[in-house]
Amino acid sequence: MIELNEVVYLYDSEKMLFNFTAEQGEFITILGPSGAGKSTLLSLIAGFVIPRSGKILLNNQDETNTAPSKRPVSMLFQDNNLFTHLTVEQNLALGLSPSLKLTPLQQQQLMLIAKRIGLEAYLSTYPTQLSGGQKQRVAIGRCLLQHRPILLLDEPFSSLDPKLKKEMFELLYQIQQEYQLTILMVTHQLDDIATSNNRCLVIVEGKIVFDGNYQQLQSHTTIAAFLGI
Repeated sequence: MIELNEVVYLYDSEKMLFNFTAEQGEFITILGPSGAGKSTLLSLIAGFVIPRSGKILLNNQDETNTAPSKRPVSMLFQDNNLFTHLTVEQNLALGLSPSLKLTPLQQQQLMLIAKRIGLEAYLSTYPTQLSGGQKQRVAIGRCLLQHRPILLLDEPFSSLDPKLKKEMFELLYQIQQEYQLTILMVTHQLDDIATSNNRCLVIVEGKIVFDGNYQQLQSHTTIAAFLGI
């Protein structure tokens, strides 16, 4: 679970304030205009930035000042951060060991994930030889191998065409259910949530101005008009 209590972050002269709770296994979509604070919210949870005040609780532990590598969090960005000089197998292995030296058990775990994301036949392939969707599959697989219960996604599929994006979302929803992950996803694309009943947060000027599902968001005329729904 994720709990932010009166978390304040100052960006230049702008004060951002976040209060919300995400239960284990929730899938939450985060919307809002550019510069509103969506990515900052993810960075606070991941530990890439530290709040001026307030508390960040992850799985009931105070992680407000914990280093990113020590938090129960994985993060996936739009540019999947794959290492082009490493094979798919090696990029996946980084989720288990920075040295790339895996135990037999870890190697077995890697193969299971590779099969789950449909990349068994591409383990010796390099990222430059992959499609955009395949690269994101590798990035998702690496996150899963870290065995962390919270997954943060910052516009992960915005560069993909509609067909690939639909495919990736189907995979993500399946994985979320199988692993009972708590997922927060930033997106600018309303189509990413239109067919789901996910909980939605709308952030404007560093504050959460809406918290509800997509159907409720559509009926909130002021915010719906603001987002162009």
